[in-house]
Amino acid sequence: MIPPLIIRKTQGRLQVKKMAEKRQTTEKMMQTFFFCIASASITILLMIMIFLFKEGIPIFETVSAKEFLFGHYWYPTSDPADFGIFPLIIASLAVTFASAMISIPLGVMTAIYLAEIASFKVGEIVKPLVELLAALPSVVIGFFGMVLVAPFLQKVFGIPTGLNLFNASMMLAFMAVPTICSISEDAIHSVPNALKEASMALGATHLETIIRVILPAAISGVCTAVILGMSRAIGETMVVLMVAGGAAMVPESVFDPVRPMPASIATEMGEAPIGSEHYYALFATGIVLFAFTLLFNIVADYIANKYRQVGEASL
Repeated sequence: MIPPLIIRKTQGRLQVKKMAEKRQTTEKMMQTFFFCIASASITILLMIMIFLFKEGIPIFETVSAKEFLFGHYWYPTSDPADFGIFPLIIASLAVTFASAMISIPLGVMTAIYLAEIASFKVGEIVKPLVELLAALPSVVIGFFGMVLVAPFLQKVFGIPTGLNLFNASMMLAFMAVPTICSISEDAIHSVPNALKEASMALGATHLETIIRVILPAAISGVCTAVILGMSRAIGETMVVLMVAGGAAMVPESVFDPVRPMPASIATEMGEAPIGSEHYYALFATGIVLFAFTLLFNIVADYIANKYRQVGEASL
């Protein structure tokens, strides 16, 4: 006869084994589920890329890549048509750069204020107001720039039109600030209090602690915030469509009207017959915009990783 103690031990081992097998099965199922989700995202992106290139490459049978990228004239309805997107490229880069000059300092400094300087009550009031900008539809921001900001710029600076590069840059900056501010604030909050307390204990002022300790430790998160904020700005369509002016020319000043690539695609796609040269040229413009966005994200990711290593070394 088998002793009861041995029977209980055997049953206990069997239960533990069954629980372990069940746990392993659950983990494998979750891994498979998340792998399918990730694969679906990559597959969708790949399909979009294939469709974009399939519809855009045929234009190069008519126009050379050099003429398309560096041509100064965009007249798709003329005879013969001109498909030079150099003014559109310059407009996109100029609007993005100008908006970055406004939104990055404003967003990061607001995050520093909310995280390190403002009182708890002030933070409870200011932070929701800043994040409220992210909830505004782009068409509302564009309408604001068209109806209020454009006449103001026209009156103050004495320019022919207030729908120009500067107006578009300001509106894009308003859209990017909430993202930059919110993520930067979270990155600053994630810095361990021990680092701040050690800096203060060594005699550093609050300002010196922010500049030399907190920002280097949070630089990776701040760079990520800038990447996300500017990625939204470079591909934004409705705002630049409404307030940039719509002139396909190389700007000579910040008060010149421009037409960035997203605005040109959104304006003309509905008028281009499917299968026409104009149709293919717009898709080719989308390829260039996609390439610029991809390049921007690669460079920004490299800079973020570089500063992450610098921040870790400085600590």
